[in-house]
Amino acid sequence: MSEQEKLNRVFTIPNILTMFRIVLIPVFIVFYLKEWFVPAIVVLALSALSDILDGWIARKFDMVTRLGKALDPVADKLSQMGLMVCLVFRFPHILILLIFIVIKELTSGILGLVTAKKTGRVEGAEWHGKLTTVLLFSTMILHILWPSIPALVSDILIAVCFVMMAVSFTLYTIRFVRMLKEGKPETSEEA
Repeated sequence: MSEQEKLNRVFTIPNILTMFRIVLIPVFIVFYLKEWFVPAIVVLALSALSDILDGWIARKFDMVTRLGKALDPVADKLSQMGLMVCLVFRFPHILILLIFIVIKELTSGILGLVTAKKTGRVEGAEWHGKLTTVLLFSTMILHILWPSIPALVSDILIAVCFVMMAVSFTLYTIRFVRMLKEGKPETSEEA
């Protein structure tokens, strides 16, 4: 199988795991809204496990695909937004993160599409994007597990997430602009 054929595959184990993660989002939302917190946490754990596995399998068994590079961050962002939508009713300041992530992802999505069209490549996540994802999920999970979290602790966690999101957004924007100017892709590992 040629390198191009490998990159263009759709039905690989990592891609199926990523699609599974997307399917888990409404399941989590239903459990959370019904206040079935233990099943909601189990769904989150399954989602996190599938996220770790899809990236590891993709790299270990040479199953990195264009679809995987594009779909994995989409699954992450949809999961993050689903969590935030649930939590914003109990923790109103999370709305700041929700609004910022929507703006950030729309902007990054447009830049990513323009870059992919010009360069022919879809780049994976960078360290700062992965760190942002870990911080966001950790903060959201902590809010689920600790519903009586003090407002000050909650606000500090939200502020740290916001700052890291802003840093990551800036660094991704710089990468997209540089790639557009050069007209060729930079190398980056898959998320």
